[in-house]
Amino acid sequence: MARTVWEHFAHGADIGVRGRGPTLAEAFANAALAMTAVITDPATVRAVDAVGIACEAPDKELLLVDWLNALVYEMATRQMLFSRFEITIEGTRLTARAYGEAVDRVRHRPAVEVKGATMTALAVTRDAGGPFTAQCVVDV
Repeated sequence: MARTVWEHFAHGADIGVRGRGPTLAEAFANAALAMTAVITDPATVRAVDAVGIACEAPDKELLLVDWLNALVYEMATRQMLFSRFEITIEGTRLTARAYGEAVDRVRHRPAVEVKGATMTALAVTRDAGGPFTAQCVVDV
C-alpha cells in the first residue's frame, strides 16, 4: 500500500498544501510537490532543468514559508514548473535544487497561479517516532 506523501486541504478560497516524510527535508520536498499539484499534475512536469535555491529563517515554520515562496518566485520569473526537489536542511538553513521545465500551457494546462505561501495553518511537526509533516495555506 502506497503511503501519502503530499495532499491538499480545504481552506476557504485558498488551498492548503501538506507534505510528509521520514525527514524534515523530505516533508519540505513533498510540500513543494503538493504546491506544484495545485497548478498542474506533477507527473506532467519533466525534471530537465535545475535551479538552485537557498533560504534561512528563524525557525522551521518560517523556513517552510520562505522555501515555498522562493519556489513561487522561481516559477514566476523563470516561467517554470518543478516536480523534483533535492533539499538539505541544517538547523534553520535550507539549500536545494529544484528540477523542472518551462511551462507548456498545452501539456501542463495550469489550473491556477500560486501567488505565495502564507502563515495560515502553518505547522511543521513530527509524530512521536513517525514522519515529519510540513503544511501551510497557499494564496491562489
